[in-house]
Amino acid sequence: MEGVSGGGGPKPTVAVAVFLLRNSAVLLGRRRSPIGKDTFALPGGRLEFGESIEGCAKREVKEETGMDVKNIEVVKVVDDVVRDDANPSHFVTILVRAELVEPDQVPANLEPDKCEGWDWFRWDQLPQPLFRPLESLVQSGFSPFSSSSF
Repeated sequence: MEGVSGGGGPKPTVAVAVFLLRNSAVLLGRRRSPIGKDTFALPGGRLEFGESIEGCAKREVKEETGMDVKNIEVVKVVDDVVRDDANPSHFVTILVRAELVEPDQVPANLEPDKCEGWDWFRWDQLPQPLFRPLESLVQSGFSPFSSSSF
């Protein structure tokens, strides 16, 4: 219904996070931004108004790592509400899996104010601490390597 609002207060934010896989490893970077500072996270960010999920995934990976991706598919959606914080938040994160356009691309750290750098980590030997939504996925037994993750 047009014009109907769910009330005041914080509004949910939609984000897209990208699983880039190489053999049995996933690309992660250590966050410098206030949300999740010093945790390891996937490349990604907020969906812009009017932007497609695929467009957001391509843009965020390019902006953060300089790499180009293709064959983007949604593998999971995570609803993460944090109420017990000085700054409550509600992120709906759409997790996608994508392939590198050129398999030998090397990630560059194009946003050093937001990330300490990118590296490949084996899925069975992930660094700690993980960004909260990613940690929840890992704890649930999720794997970006399975074909039917949803």
